Amino acid sequence: MVYVFPNDFAFGTSTAAAQIETAFEHDWQGVKSLDGYIFDRTTDHELRVREDAGIIASLAPHYRMGFLWSKLQRKPFDKLDEETVAHYMQFILDLRSRGVEIMMVLHHFTNPTWFAEMGSWEKEENIPVFVDYCTKVIDEFGEHVTFWNTFNEPNVYASYGWITGFFPPFKNNPYLAGKAVKNMGKAHNQVYDIIKSKFPPHPVGISHNAVVFDSENVLGWFPANLSDWWFMEYVPSHFEKSDFFGMSYYARVTHDPMPITYIQTPEKIKKLGVPHDDMWEYHPEGLRTCIDRYWKKYKKPIIITENGVCDASDDLRQRAILDYAKVLHEALKDGIDIRGYYWWSTWDNFEWHLGPTKRFGLYACDLETKDRTKRKSADTFSRLAHYKSFELKLDERESEILA
Repeated sequence: MVYVFPNDFAFGTSTAAAQIETAFEHDWQGVKSLDGYIFDRTTDHELRVREDAGIIASLAPHYRMGFLWSKLQRKPFDKLDEETVAHYMQFILDLRSRGVEIMMVLHHFTNPTWFAEMGSWEKEENIPVFVDYCTKVIDEFGEHVTFWNTFNEPNVYASYGWITGFFPPFKNNPYLAGKAVKNMGKAHNQVYDIIKSKFPPHPVGISHNAVVFDSENVLGWFPANLSDWWFMEYVPSHFEKSDFFGMSYYARVTHDPMPITYIQTPEKIKKLGVPHDDMWEYHPEGLRTCIDRYWKKYKKPIIITENGVCDASDDLRQRAILDYAKVLHEALKDGIDIRGYYWWSTWDNFEWHLGPTKRFGLYACDLETKDRTKRKSADTFSRLAHYKSFELKLDERESEILA
C-alpha cells in the first residue's frame, strides 16, 4: 500500500546546539555523564558547519535547531557577540541557500553560567533577562526562521532539574520545579507576543514531551497517574498561548511502582517481553495515543518536533521511521491537523546526562574523531522527507520508500 503526505507537510530533522557544539560557559559544561564522558567537546559542529549543512539538506527540507545562549550573549542584557552572530548567520544562510527551512528553538535545557548563578528559572525577576536575549535573537535572525519553539520540553527540564536531579541545578525540590514551570510559562507568553508583533505569519509554540504512562501492578498506579498529571497536564497548561501544539514522543513508560526503562531496569524490560530500543520500550502506537489526546484537548495544529529511537544497531531505526510514518498518515486521514514531523536526531550527539554512547542519529558520529558516517536509516528518512510517500508491502515486514 502506498501512503502519500500532503505537499505542504514539513518533514525535518532536529538537533540542539549544546549537544553538538563544544561547551561554552553554560551550566552543563564539565558535567560527567553516566557513561563516563565529560560534557565539553561534543560533535565539533562549530568546526564542521559546511559539512553539516550538506548533511541536513540531504536528509530533509526542514531543520529544527537552536543557538548557544551562553556564546551569543556573554552577560545579562549584553548585545549579541558579533563573531558568534556572524558564525550562526553564515550557517543559517547556507541552509537557506540549500532550500532548508528553519524551526528555531530559543531555550533547549542549557543556560549561561551567569544566568544559573542568578538563580535561573527559580526566580521570576530573571524572566526579563531571557526575554531580552530572545528579542535580540528575533531581531537578528527572525527573517530567516519559519517556525519558532520558545522552550524545548519544559516538562522534562523542570522534572530532571528540580525533581529527579538528573539535570542542572541537580535539585530534588518539587516546589522549585513548579516555580520554574510558572516562570518559563510567563517568559513564553512574553516572547510569543514579541515574535507575533515582529513576524505575524510565523507560527510559535513549544515542544512538549509526551509519554504514555502506565502501570504494571497496583503499586504502579499512583506514580504513573501522578507522572501523567504533572507531565501531560500541569506543565503544558502554562504554555497554552501558541499557534501549534509541538510534541516530542519516544516511549511508553510503565511503573511497578518505579519507572521501568531499558536505561535503569533492562532486566525488567526483557522480562516483560516488550520491544525496546537502547533506552525505552518501543511503542509507536503511543504516538497516536498522545496525538489524539492533545488534538481533543486543544484542537490546534500539531507538529511532532522530535521523534526517534536510541539504536546503535540502526536496525530498529529503519523500521521505526516507517512505523511512525504510518501512524502519522492514519492520523491525517482521520482529520487531525498535523503540520510537520522532525526526526531526532540528524547525527549522534551528547545525550545529556546519559552521554554520547546513546545513539539517535541518522548519521553516526565517531566518539573520538567526530567524523560523520551515513547510516542506512538516513536514506530511508531522506526519501520519505523529500518525496513525502512510502510503501508498506502486504506483509508489512519489509518496507521501502518510493522514490
